[in-house]
Amino acid sequence: MVKINITSRHFKAHETLQEYIKSKIENLTRFNEEILHTDVILSFEKAVNSVKICEIIMKLRDKIITAKENSGEFPKAIDKAINKIETQLLKYKDKHKVHKKGKLDPLVEKLKIS
Repeated sequence: MVKINITSRHFKAHETLQEYIKSKIENLTRFNEEILHTDVILSFEKAVNSVKICEIIMKLRDKIITAKENSGEFPKAIDKAINKIETQLLKYKDKHKVHKKGKLDPLVEKLKIS
């Protein structure tokens, strides 16, 4: 279970928006089981024709991943930020992948031969 903290600056986030964020964040555990804590900060600029901003700060066991996106609507900004977090989680997973059957990383094998 991921601990999720949702902060809305200068307004009160609607319950449906909070549930939407929680479901999206919990879906990210399929990319990485080591997610400890997630902060989601919602804010907006200007009162007229406001730009909605979503910032996600995710704490893994040994790394912090952040993404900040803006859009005309909060769900769109949230989706864009989630997509950025997904990409970063996949890169993190690829870098920390354990190779099977005791094989070393090809780069490490090349260095051992030299």
